[in-house]
Amino acid sequence: MMPESFIYCLEKVPDSEINQKTDVLISLEKLALKEEITSIYKSCDSIEGFEESILQLTKNDDNFKNYDIIYFVLEGEGDNIIINDYSYSLQEIAELFEGRMRGKVIHFANTKTLDISNEEARYLLDVTGARAISGYGELNDISSTKNLDFDFFSLFYEFDHIIDVYNQLNDNHGTLCRILDFKLYY
Repeated sequence: MMPESFIYCLEKVPDSEINQKTDVLISLEKLALKEEITSIYKSCDSIEGFEESILQLTKNDDNFKNYDIIYFVLEGEGDNIIINDYSYSLQEIAELFEGRMRGKVIHFANTKTLDISNEEARYLLDVTGARAISGYGELNDISSTKNLDFDFFSLFYEFDHIIDVYNQLNDNHGTLCRILDFKLYY
């Protein structure tokens, strides 16, 4: 029997103390029912909450080895995330994850642009050990969290090779992938 696999989602919300059902959480629940893909959802409203969630995930979560996808629904541009006017670089995130992401995919929703050079992507992959990093080059009123991200996640459980996942996503959603400038580094 194969071990259960999970998606770990960390979403920036206005107030993490308020128990709220965001569109992302609702979509994750639908994914679990439709595709039987389990997810762990966490929200944060500060850079401290973000760091605490990352440290808890990488050091204290017994299921960490079973997470296939680390899904960030955060704001920001280029190689930075922004939480309450605090900018956090992807290099800083890579250092938090140093060597702990072997075989995992780090995916950013289009609430944050992923506009990095191939050299920066290679650095992130090498430092984290991730299998791939993906996201979008364009912020747009079209939300990737409605359908595209979840179809992308489902494809990881259908195909063994990352390039097959990429090609199938583009076959299924080519126009949307172009509009949002879908990016995959591996």
